[in-house]
Parts: sequence; C-alpha cells; structure tokens
Amino acid sequence: MEKVGIICEYNPFHNGHIYHLKKIKEMFPNCFITLILSSSFTERGELSFLTKWDKTKIALKYGVDLVIELPFIFATQSADVFSGSAISILEKLDMDYLIFGSETNDVEIFKNLVSTMLYNKEYDKLVKKFLDLGNSYPSSVSKALYDLTNTKLIYSNDILAISYIKTIMLNNYKIKPLTIKRTNNYLSTSLTLDISSATSIRKAYLDNQDIRNQVPPITFKLLDINKNYMDNYFYLLKYKLINEINELDKFLDVSEGIDKRIKKYIYKVNSYQELIDSIKSKRYTYTRLNRMFLHILLNLKKDNVPKDVSYIRVLGFTKRGMSYLKQIKNNLDLKIVTHYKDTTDEVLKFELKATILYFHILNKDYLIEEELKSIPIKEDN
Repeated sequence: MEKVGIICEYNPFHNGHIYHLKKIKEMFPNCFITLILSSSFTERGELSFLTKWDKTKIALKYGVDLVIELPFIFATQSADVFSGSAISILEKLDMDYLIFGSETNDVEIFKNLVSTMLYNKEYDKLVKKFLDLGNSYPSSVSKALYDLTNTKLIYSNDILAISYIKTIMLNNYKIKPLTIKRTNNYLSTSLTLDISSATSIRKAYLDNQDIRNQVPPITFKLLDINKNYMDNYFYLLKYKLINEINELDKFLDVSEGIDKRIKKYIYKVNSYQELIDSIKSKRYTYTRLNRMFLHILLNLKKDNVPKDVSYIRVLGFTKRGMSYLKQIKNNLDLKIVTHYKDTTDEVLKFELKATILYFHILNKDYLIEEELKSIPIKEDN
C-alpha cells in the first residue's frame, strides 16, 4: 500500500480538489492518503471560508484517510516555513509520496531550480540585487532564477513546489515528490464552467454569485460566512495597532521600517483595504501585509516563534487512518494530540487563541465552547 501525503488549505474545497484526489487514486488505486491541513487561517494570512472541522469532514468524505492540522504559527508564514513544517510532519508519518498540483508539472525542472538556489554562488547575489531594487522576496527569487536558468516562475503553486522540493533536498527526506498539472490559473478571478480557482470562488461567493457549479454540494451546504467579516477584523486590528504603535517591530514579519508606515497611516484609514492600499508597495506585498497584520493582532512576537513542529494534532480519520496511527505511534518522536488537554505545548495554546479569534471575527462565538471540547472526526468508510 502506497502512502501519499498532500498539503492543502481547502479555502474552500472545490472541484479542483476533487480532481486532485481522483488523480492520486488513479496513480495509486489503493493508496493511504494523509492530508496536512491549514485550519482557521491560510498561508496568505486570510481567513478560511470553512472551519477546520468542516474541511476535515469534506476531506474524509472524498477519500482522505487521515487529517492532520498544520499549526497556525507555521501555516501563516512564508512558503518555505509553510512547506518545511508540513513536509516534516509527512516525513515523520512515514509517507512515501508528496503529491501536489503545479502549473509547470515537471519535478525535474523544480529539482534543477532548487539545485541552482542551493549551489550556484551567483543566486544569492542576484536575489539581493533584486531586493535592493525594491522587489518582494518571491519576485526577487523568480527574477534570479530566470537570469540563471531562463525558467520563468510566475504562478504561486510553482513557487510553492520549489519550497516543497527544497525542504526535501535540504533534509534528505525519503518522501518522493510527484506533481499533477493544474487545470486553471490559481490567481484567476473569473469563474469557469467546471474547475475554477479558489480565488475566483471566494470572490464570487462574496459578490453573491452562484458557485454551485464550482463546488460539491457538501461545500455549498457548509459555506456559511459572515460576508462583512473584514469589518470586524479591521476594528480589532486598528485598536491593536494603535495600542502597540511604538512597539510594532517586536511582532513577526514587521521589518524594514514598515512600522513607521503603519504609524503614519493608521489614524487616517477607516477600512482594512484603505490600510493595505496606504502601505502596500513592490516590496510589501498584499500577502506579506496580510500575514503581518494577523500576527500583530494575535500578538505573535519574533522571539517566541519555534522553528520546528512539536506535536501532531489529529483532526479526523477513517478506520484505516485510526489503524495506521495505532501502528506507528510508538515509533513517532512527536506526541499525537487529539484534544487541547493532551498537552501544555505553547504552539497548541496559540492554535486555540487563533481559532477563538477566527470564530469571533465570524460572529460565531457560540462555537468556541465546542472547539474546547473538540475531538477528531471519525469517518466510517
């Protein structure tokens, strides 16, 4: 039995994710699938349109055997941190393959690009040059690689693929990377008939468009989001920024004088978009600012961010998933966590804090008590 790992955010789960899982089953018909899942917030620093529990239910329904939570602290950082922590969990769980979607759809191209990053002495110099010209870090990486290899990286999933393979190569992990070609543009904002990007689906949903052709019925049924959630988010954030205005540089992702730009504009802006528009630049991308503001709001400081995952939290499993956990648990060097009371780990405490904020933003405080009592979802299939 082949053991396959996938890393997804399911924001929200849509037809493209069904396609991904079907392709995996075609490649390995009887495989065991472990999902590393971002929970309440995403790598781009955005709020998830489905709760972690709803995403887990859907994943188990569509063929995943084991769902593991990627802790907030790692799930909302750069691609390298995001991928590094997720793959480290898959490696510890003894997965044979990592299967991900990409536009380029060629693992050997990705391996060659990573080799350039790691072993070509000109690479770091070029990245610094493009950074000094005011480019963001992802853009500087893409430009440097293009100069050295004549290969263009313009899509987010290709860039994430680079991080996946770099993690595997740097750590000599045994997990083997495989890719499935994406059928749509990740950043497209327009719906298509069958498989649309998560970006376009979120935009359409907020614009009150019909998305029933783009998501399975279970996703459509579970999507229940306060569409004015950013108003709640902004006023909480504005209070926090003003309250910490002279100490913003202590928070994760605050660097290079951006605290001065926040201080200049925070008293003038009346919405989150106004705040972003006021301080966004080539270097300070939308994604970077999203993550930074989320970390400030949750009081995540630079000096208390761990480097490595310290536990494995199970969100759900099938009978096969439960059996597999029992089989390997004695060989794991990390504790398996199924409840908040299982550990005093500071990262797990922070996870609860992030989830409480998530429900508060959505005006769903009634779910906080359920979160405190939560245990893994069991799917009998």
